[in-house]
Amino acid sequence: MSADMTNESVKTIEKGEVLISVLELAKHYKSKAGEIHALDGITTDIRKGEVLVIIGPSGSGKSTFLRSLNLLERPTGGMITFEGKDIMSSESDINLLRQKMGMVFQHFNLFPHLTIIDNMTLAPRKLLKMSKADAEAKAMELLERVGLEDRAKAYPSQLSGGQKQRIAIVRALCMQPDVLLFDEPTSALDPEMVGEVLDVMKALAKTGMTMVVVTHEMGFAKEVGSRVIFMDEGRIVEEGTPEEIFTNPTNERLKTFLAKVL
Repeated sequence: MSADMTNESVKTIEKGEVLISVLELAKHYKSKAGEIHALDGITTDIRKGEVLVIIGPSGSGKSTFLRSLNLLERPTGGMITFEGKDIMSSESDINLLRQKMGMVFQHFNLFPHLTIIDNMTLAPRKLLKMSKADAEAKAMELLERVGLEDRAKAYPSQLSGGQKQRIAIVRALCMQPDVLLFDEPTSALDPEMVGEVLDVMKALAKTGMTMVVVTHEMGFAKEVGSRVIFMDEGRIVEEGTPEEIFTNPTNERLKTFLAKVL
């Protein structure tokens, strides 16, 4: 996988500039037990070219926060600005903005009735209005970079979980996004398949792609993350470089968490 996996010519934000700004983000909802604060005042900036890794216990709000960035979860308060635009405004075209925010889910979300090449070219042809030839050429280039060019005509049921997730990643890249959001991309995989997916993500990070990754893979967070956020009970409890988070944590809740997962 090389740096030309993404089309840098379409980028409008310079490396290091704020790509996504989150201010006092909240997600509250009612339950039989009372009001749940899934997100409780999240404030952070995500800069172009950084790999932001979000860690924390189950139920801490990690995935809710990630899915709020492209409004798959609708926040109940706060503000999200993407490339200078308030995406929560009623005037924003969220479908257009989502084209620039690729999403990789836990369970691949490939269309079972379509071949791999058709899964990859469907959105570029319909949304970016690419010709079939151009879309297929781009898809084959990306498949080659993850070693799956021989699976272009296969169906998802004929692939392993690791292969499906690698396809899901390069399918998102076919849309030439400005940021990729990963929602626990290895959690549904057998342990022996995790490494092949993480290798693709590591290579992608080296190209300068902006990535926001919710994961339980602490090794990935240490090695690839440029910044790590630890969440608990819907809040950012501590954030810093991987060295600060894993070598010199200051928050007691984070220390307890790391003692259990490392």
